[in-house]
Amino acid sequence: MIGIYRNSYKNVPALTIVDTEKQDQPLPVFIYFHGFTSAKEHNLPQAYMLAQKGYRVVLPDSAFHGEREEDLSKKELDMKFWDIVYQNLKDLQDLKDELDRLDLILDRRIGVGGTSMGGITTSAALTMYPWIQASAVMMGSPKIVDFAERTIKGAEKAGLHVPLSQEDLDEMYDSLAGIDLSRQMDKLFGRPLFFWHGDADPVVPFEHSYDFYNEAIKQYKNPENIRFLREVGRDHKVSRFGMVEMVNWLELVL
Repeated sequence: MIGIYRNSYKNVPALTIVDTEKQDQPLPVFIYFHGFTSAKEHNLPQAYMLAQKGYRVVLPDSAFHGEREEDLSKKELDMKFWDIVYQNLKDLQDLKDELDRLDLILDRRIGVGGTSMGGITTSAALTMYPWIQASAVMMGSPKIVDFAERTIKGAEKAGLHVPLSQEDLDEMYDSLAGIDLSRQMDKLFGRPLFFWHGDADPVVPFEHSYDFYNEAIKQYKNPENIRFLREVGRDHKVSRFGMVEMVNWLELVL
């Protein structure tokens, strides 16, 4: 039987999805981050499928989301997008450390994935944490600086006030360059990496992940370790097909 357990790892609220008979045993672990304005519960379908394959799946709530939600307006939350990504990256290390302390990770087999903002987090994490064994980016952008610039230009074009000076923006872009995977492809180290993206996505550009994949695959001695799944006509919502393919692929590499 697959169980769903509410946990807190170093003050990060999360759901753990795992076979009830093995919940206290070391298992391969997959940590999955939700998207912007979503919450951990929304990723239960893929978590359940992974747990059926023998994984311990951890679904954390990002800052200002789910159990960590605060009384913020949509505009205030929008302005915290990159703060949330940075906090996700800190939370990821805390989650890994706590799982290590509890001896719940089997043979250092730990992967990371996420949807949209969670996929952006995953791409950034690959620049920081060599302990990540495999990753899944579901309609996220590995071109973080380009995505940030596109978001700002889109807001300005829509006539929205961006409360940041050009100096502030340049400083933000410089900071984001430090976690931009497209500018540090050498940090992939040939690790298994899965992309899913709908080519009609109006939120996160399909080309960001697709163009990155076509460049990154040249660095892989084993090209089977990186896979891109394009879904024609799909918008900004992960399909069941995408979830199933992600789970099946991870079973082969993690």
